[in-house]
Amino acid sequence: MLRIAVLGAGRIGKIHAANVAMNSRTKLVVVADPWKEGVDSLADQLGCEASYDYVSAIHREDVDAVLIGTPTEFHIELMLQAVKLGKPVICEKPIDMDYERAAAAVHELESLNGRVMLAFNRRFDPDYLSLRRAIDAGEVGDVRQVIITSRDPGLASRAYLETSGGIYRDMTIHDFDMARSLLGEEPVEVFAIGSRLVDPTLETIPDYDSVMVLMRTASGRQCHINCCREAVYGFDQRLEVSGSKGMLLNENHRQSTIRRYGADATDVAEPLLHFFLERHADSYKIELDSFLDALETNSPMPATPRDGLLALRLANCATESAATGRVVRVGHHLSLVDPSVEVAQAAGV
Repeated sequence: MLRIAVLGAGRIGKIHAANVAMNSRTKLVVVADPWKEGVDSLADQLGCEASYDYVSAIHREDVDAVLIGTPTEFHIELMLQAVKLGKPVICEKPIDMDYERAAAAVHELESLNGRVMLAFNRRFDPDYLSLRRAIDAGEVGDVRQVIITSRDPGLASRAYLETSGGIYRDMTIHDFDMARSLLGEEPVEVFAIGSRLVDPTLETIPDYDSVMVLMRTASGRQCHINCCREAVYGFDQRLEVSGSKGMLLNENHRQSTIRRYGADATDVAEPLLHFFLERHADSYKIELDSFLDALETNSPMPATPRDGLLALRLANCATESAATGRVVRVGHHLSLVDPSVEVAQAAGV
């Protein structure tokens, strides 16, 4: 049984801690967070110890692995602390908001042979996994186009948005990761547009609430991402993959499959699930099991810090494109042997 410390007692930390506590292959040893009230409550609820210091929790001798759900600013330091002790890590995205810091961290983690998984939870969504298996089985033939719809039910708090790093790095980064996986090739060109259709005052941050992104790979495969901070009808997550043999499509999830028919309306469906924690509840459980499987079989992590770095690169390209109105060329896949080399160098064309 793997003994785990969960760092972070906020919204995402609570999800991870509960899943660790419920998993038959793991033991939740400690939850750590400087937020005393929150960590005490969570530890009491889950029957584990509480710590108010991230680093001391990592160094505990009764901790075999670490799950990081802290604010982004702590991710690099805590990952490196654990890896240097030989402890495997699951870390929430992103590695860091700053690309050069993230690239240097990936270089160091890889040089230390760290066993680190980046928590891109949508890779473990059952619908996505089925879609991925169908692509691998050749059901759509050669992938030609990928369309990703990603809309939240409502704006996050102003305080969150001001520190999020912007919609491309915070929200759309999940879609960039999905695009890389579904296309089967790395995008080489990015064109993005952004608008403030929900909250015009986001200009003062500055950020957008409604964006669209077009990407193309070297062979010509295409991806369209449409993303919005507000969808009044619920959490909208859809994927479409078109290829030489056909198309794959996944739909949204609802509270039930009941549809109602009457004199005033027909085919009336239940509302969509309202938030990502509901929609992706199973994803987080499968994510943890995938991490454990990789450790037990000594196989590669299914989502790595390098995956996070490449998604961040696309987010930076989209941010530049939206600001300049120009297509941005994605830099070549350079080695991270020299962390001073910016792998994500993007030049407008």
